[in-house]
Amino acid sequence: MKQVLQSLKNGKTLIENVPAPLPMSGEVLIKTSHTLVSSGTERMLLEFGKASLLSKARKQPEKVKLVLNKVKTDGLQSTLEAVFSKLDKPLPLGYCNVGTIVSLGANISDFTVGDRVISNGNHAEYVSVPKNLCAKVPDSVSDEEAVFTVLGAVALQGVRLINPTLGEKFVVIGLGLVGLLTVQLLRANGCRVLGIDFDSEKLKLAQAFGAEVVDLSKGDPIAKANSFSLGRGVDGVLLTASTKSNEPVHMAANMCRKRGRIILVGVTGLELNRDDFFKKELNFQVSASYGPGRYDPNYEIKGQDYPFGFVRWTEQRNFEAVLDLMNSKSIDVSPLISHKFGIAEAISAYELILNEQKPSLGILLEYPDGQISSKSTIVFFNEPQSSQIKKFLDSPSISFIGAGNYTKRTLVPAFKKTGVVLYGVSSIRGVSGLHVAKKFGFKCNSTDSDLLLSDENTDAVVITTNHNSHAEFIIKALNHGKHVFVEKPLCLDMEELNKIKKTYKETKARLPNINLMVGFNRRFSPLVLKAKSLLDNFQGPKSFIMTVNAGKIPEEHWVQDPLVGGGRILGEGCHFIDLLRFLAQSPIVSNDIIFMDSKTGDTASISLVFQNGSIGVIHYFANGSKSYPKERLEIFSGERVLQIDNFRRLEGYGWPNFRRMKLWRQDKGQNACANAFIQSVKSNSESPIPVDELLEVARISIELNK
Repeated sequence: MKQVLQSLKNGKTLIENVPAPLPMSGEVLIKTSHTLVSSGTERMLLEFGKASLLSKARKQPEKVKLVLNKVKTDGLQSTLEAVFSKLDKPLPLGYCNVGTIVSLGANISDFTVGDRVISNGNHAEYVSVPKNLCAKVPDSVSDEEAVFTVLGAVALQGVRLINPTLGEKFVVIGLGLVGLLTVQLLRANGCRVLGIDFDSEKLKLAQAFGAEVVDLSKGDPIAKANSFSLGRGVDGVLLTASTKSNEPVHMAANMCRKRGRIILVGVTGLELNRDDFFKKELNFQVSASYGPGRYDPNYEIKGQDYPFGFVRWTEQRNFEAVLDLMNSKSIDVSPLISHKFGIAEAISAYELILNEQKPSLGILLEYPDGQISSKSTIVFFNEPQSSQIKKFLDSPSISFIGAGNYTKRTLVPAFKKTGVVLYGVSSIRGVSGLHVAKKFGFKCNSTDSDLLLSDENTDAVVITTNHNSHAEFIIKALNHGKHVFVEKPLCLDMEELNKIKKTYKETKARLPNINLMVGFNRRFSPLVLKAKSLLDNFQGPKSFIMTVNAGKIPEEHWVQDPLVGGGRILGEGCHFIDLLRFLAQSPIVSNDIIFMDSKTGDTASISLVFQNGSIGVIHYFANGSKSYPKERLEIFSGERVLQIDNFRRLEGYGWPNFRRMKLWRQDKGQNACANAFIQSVKSNSESPIPVDELLEVARISIELNK
């Protein structure tokens, strides 16, 4: 299918052939009819992408600080790689979509196949969207009208926040699409409206919708607002402009009456003059997009609706309200359409919004009719579009399930260095998979992981998806006779662990050379291997202190969700349990954990006791400074000490013939880990990490997480 993407690296707009998505649980798959280009938001993205690296940094000073801290801890080269990797990833454009539902995911009861719906889907022929971000279109509302619904909800939420009452007087500064919709919504509330802009055509439209207007290039807006309000000051101002200037906020404050309301719907400079607000006791509020539920993953992704009696207007209910207003002809969006392009001409549409000499307003993208099929979910590069591709020789062929940042930045390059054939990559939406596939030379890209798992051209799979899907993919891959490399953790609970153990045993019985490995890369770091070689010369028990300055991540991050990520102790702490297990060279006989008072349970101390008398403590802390090194391991043994500092330096104290080992750059062992797995596949040998140890570490991690 065709989809519009943009590079944040250079601002280039692309029309790419992307595999069609499959609906996840709680989602509907929509065949797109029309999408609307948001000239405000999308123009900002284009301008940001086209800006120089220095300009990008100036626009995001808070991220520059994070980059500088990362340089201190991880080094310049690693930091630059991370920054350019972020910028290199293409961004799907668009969030105003209308079309027809062609397929339903699990747990959908409010929609049926054939329903015509609006959504916040991207500019793509097919989009899979969570149910709470969709709404049914009334029969009398055309697709060309309905496609304005999402922007209408942005305007409506701003109007709800300003809380208009019949007869009040408001100013709307900025008469783009959102501004003109705001004018109509205020008029529908029985309010008088003064619209302000530079563009004469937009001013004419505002007048046609019942507003009085001021041309900023000619008139005095404050004087006009004064006369408009009979010298009392307006009741409120909605800022729907897109500008870096602080002037709109200053202007709004001067126009308002005492205790007036100002709502920021668009984007403006926010250097506020205290005196403007202090004397009048003005209320200032920023509107969050479509309304309550926005940016709440429980509402948007998991589909947990807010109780109607307590939250009357949510995102979805705002969508429905806008559609009702269109249905009753209380708002009219037809005059807002200025241009129409086919999806194949989308680049011309984006050139238009950047061309100040050619005015535009509502730009619609139109999509061809078509039907989705199993072939729609896979795209081949330089190969015939058939699963009957000649089996590759000489080297194993690898397929990746998952295409996130870590996969792209670290794992795929590590596996590519081993000389394997990169066959397929699968991602849920297809865009991240497309980027990885084209960047590293994969032969195909799919949104259907089952196609790659069952493909005879796949010898081994690398699983890098969300943690709650690891067990399912491992079991499927083993049943298809594929070697498996899975990013940590192995699984999230004992039931999954027992199923993996059973499946592996059954597969091993019919395929003795099958391999299962978890990406516990730290045991392959050159500094860890050097430390182990030193420790191997001393047979007594050892004491380990592992300090992980993990850093804080948001509570709503998927890793923190016990059902999706399993929490950080299970999802990330297992790395360090494996590392100590490797260095101790002895099974863990007891374990315990102490949590600090934390909602997310990501600041804790873990204690381990090994069969050979060794002991270990893992301090996994999320409450430290980012300027402090992220990982430090201290090993005490036989009146000697080893210290590994952030996988860049190993120091020895009391060791004969060893004092220090220093690396030019941080090396956590990812390349060596991937190479060890591939060599075991090539040589039909056992997994580089004994499967019994993988199962042991998984069990301990699950026990600690209870």
